Amino acid sequence: MSSGPGADSAPAPATPDTPPDPPTARSSMFSSLRIRNYRLFFTGQVVSNTGTWMQRIAQDWLVLSLTGSSAAVGITTALQFLPMLLFGLYGGVLVDRLPKRPTLLATQTAMGLTGLALAFLTLSGHVQVWHVYVAAFAVGLATVVDNPARQSFVAEMVGPGQLQNAVSLNSANFQSARLVGPAVAGLMITGVGTGWAFLCNGLSFVAPIASLLLMRGRDLHQARRTPRGKGQLREGLHYVASRPELIWPIVLVGFIGTFGFNFPVWLSAYADDVFHAGAGAYSLFNTLMALGSLAGALLAARRGTARLRVLIGAALAFGLLETVAALAPSLWLFSLLMVPIGIFGLTVNVTANTSVQMATDPAMRGRVMALFMMVFMGGTPLGAPLVGWVTDAYGPRVGFALGGLVSALAAATVGLVLARVGGLRLSVGWHRGHPQVRFVPRERLTAAA
Repeated sequence: MSSGPGADSAPAPATPDTPPDPPTARSSMFSSLRIRNYRLFFTGQVVSNTGTWMQRIAQDWLVLSLTGSSAAVGITTALQFLPMLLFGLYGGVLVDRLPKRPTLLATQTAMGLTGLALAFLTLSGHVQVWHVYVAAFAVGLATVVDNPARQSFVAEMVGPGQLQNAVSLNSANFQSARLVGPAVAGLMITGVGTGWAFLCNGLSFVAPIASLLLMRGRDLHQARRTPRGKGQLREGLHYVASRPELIWPIVLVGFIGTFGFNFPVWLSAYADDVFHAGAGAYSLFNTLMALGSLAGALLAARRGTARLRVLIGAALAFGLLETVAALAPSLWLFSLLMVPIGIFGLTVNVTANTSVQMATDPAMRGRVMALFMMVFMGGTPLGAPLVGWVTDAYGPRVGFALGGLVSALAAATVGLVLARVGGLRLSVGWHRGHPQVRFVPRERLTAAA
């Protein structure tokens, strides 16, 4: 497992409120669920994530029905991401100063109330498109604090020994909701209307709020909070920039998020323009990718470690698979490739997330994770217009292949940089009759020669 040097990678010292890690079962895929506080958190997130995916579908459908404009749907999405781009780093500063559990209670309550307000406006027949814009921006503002707080709070619930497993299960939780939420939302929209989907989302936040209230504070691995002071944002950026084990995974995630994760642009174009198969094929592509992502999350939970070489290998495989899929001659082959693309894409996300958290001083974790999420989440809306223009101008195959090639090139470059920083060199040889390519220490390579 990659870690920062010295005290920078050490967990917070044990106190009466921060008991030592419970015995871990690294071979168990669900080992972190043995921890009561995390089990409560996970259960609450199952309900809330399903409601969130329901609102995403209902929100886009409502805007489209009110305006008849796909551009208006794009504006709604941009407004939800804009606060993270503008204020994400400041959210990380706040999270490092504040206790995580009360902060999450506030942000989850705010997002629940936003869903309920949108439900009231829609069900009463008074909703207008600007109401949806305001709601999307409000959710984005809450996410600025909620996202780094949730990322940091996972470490407080489970401790460093189970962090990889818990982060992986969070991703599996989210991907499961991605499969269930849109399907339920589609049935609800056609059956009773979008307002009821908003109502279900607003009420779904009761589950995570209740789980937070039921947790035992004495079982938390509480991190030292950062006192209020000047220059903390600059301090966080300098902290990341001075540590190769932090900056380079974040750079890699930025490239892949910006150029490799523009699937709404590519998959819709392949469904309509390449294979002429319509909305059914688009739904199939997304479902298969979600299944692959779920499998990737469970495999990451099974591994129990977050090594940078796994991150580089998964990112390289992700980019190469996208390039291969771009050239797929048939619908069935393209569809099948969505599964491994989902597996490796999710592996990149989970491994980068965990390795960055484990290499970060707990007092800096909020700022570091805010930067991580800002780069990862903010990259897609920035890259989408460029990728969309390439796709429109030169065709879906060129656009998809370009995204894959940029991702693979970024993975190879970051891998070489990290190898150089770590004093490693590329070794090519044979092992038991098979070719073997790996990085080895320079001294070992010299001795072997």
